[in-house]
Amino acid sequence: MIKSFDLNAFIAGKITRRKESLLTSDLHKFDRELKHQINDKSVLVIGGAGTIGSSYIKAILKFNVKKLYVVDINENGLTELVRDLRSSSDYNIPEDFKTYPIDFGEDVFRKIFINEGPFQIVANFAAHKHVRSEKDQYSIEAMIQNNVLKAKKLLDLLAETPPEKFFCVSTDKAANPVNIMGASKKLMEDVILSYSSRINVTTARFANVAFSNGSLPLGFLERLNKNQAWSCPLGIKRYFVSPEEAGQICLMASVLGKSGDIFFPKLDMEEDLVAFSDIALDLLGYLDLIPVSCSSEEEAKQKMVDFVKDGKHFPVYFFNSDTTGEKPYEEFYTSEETLDIDTFPNLGVIKEAKKRDEDEIGSVFHNLHQLFRKSKVEKHEIVAVLTSYLPNFEHIEKGKNLDQKM
Repeated sequence: MIKSFDLNAFIAGKITRRKESLLTSDLHKFDRELKHQINDKSVLVIGGAGTIGSSYIKAILKFNVKKLYVVDINENGLTELVRDLRSSSDYNIPEDFKTYPIDFGEDVFRKIFINEGPFQIVANFAAHKHVRSEKDQYSIEAMIQNNVLKAKKLLDLLAETPPEKFFCVSTDKAANPVNIMGASKKLMEDVILSYSSRINVTTARFANVAFSNGSLPLGFLERLNKNQAWSCPLGIKRYFVSPEEAGQICLMASVLGKSGDIFFPKLDMEEDLVAFSDIALDLLGYLDLIPVSCSSEEEAKQKMVDFVKDGKHFPVYFFNSDTTGEKPYEEFYTSEETLDIDTFPNLGVIKEAKKRDEDEIGSVFHNLHQLFRKSKVEKHEIVAVLTSYLPNFEHIEKGKNLDQKM
């Protein structure tokens, strides 16, 4: 019998190892300014049904916004978001609160933006976020369409009626990228920075969100609920923040940043990097289960028979990572970037990030559009276009992707 599970307590005790939010002192220090910038404002959140987007919404609803519209292609996710918010007494839900299950790249989104605006704060969380999304040329094209090409289309729309604040989430994988997802986010950063003189734009690179939708740790719980064995890489470490912290980081960046700023959490490589294998073992211990190390996926699946019988010895296949685009650890900035680590207690800011020439950006967009007009595109062609534009993109290709793992 598995004991009751307090997910937030586990995250705080075993992953972030913080009793209170990393952003507690930042929120306290800037409380007056946050209220001034947020209260009575109209807010549009794109991609608001995901883990980070919904956490951002919960953070901003601690204040008193006048209007909140949320757009996401995940209709079920939006339904749960509404139920979650309205079932809680923690949030100040405005009377004018609507959700729309649509793609922000569609014409109907433009109608909403024009007819229901103006929106003073716009935040975009719609993105392909998984390294596994570069499994082949089709998934890569869809990822670049979403993370880059649609992002530019959104910026062109915003430029017609600029909001006071526009935020677009990035990733730590954009610093010295080794996978196409990270490269697409670095290209996205360059695109939004090119608009920073016309729109007040900010972004944030931050850590893995513990137990976010689609993450490996959440997958552990899903497998356990289905009486399925675990598969976990060895030697892969990541920085982690809680869902609450993720929303607060984006809130601070979206409201208090100067145009062109790139935010990141102040986390320490020695203290804060956590291995996925440690999370697996800690989680089993937290649930009073005994890990049984297996040498293959097949062995792990076979040993689930024993676990179903005794409810105690849980099989895990630990393996050395051998899939494309996996980096042993992540980083938030490069040695060439200028940092402000003094303004915020627990947030750093990349200032005066290098702005690429509009002709350069136009050229890579032209090359991508030309490539995607072809009836068949090869993965190496897309990598070549990105590499020609991003000289620090060192793609790690191993010929195997995460969809080939358990």
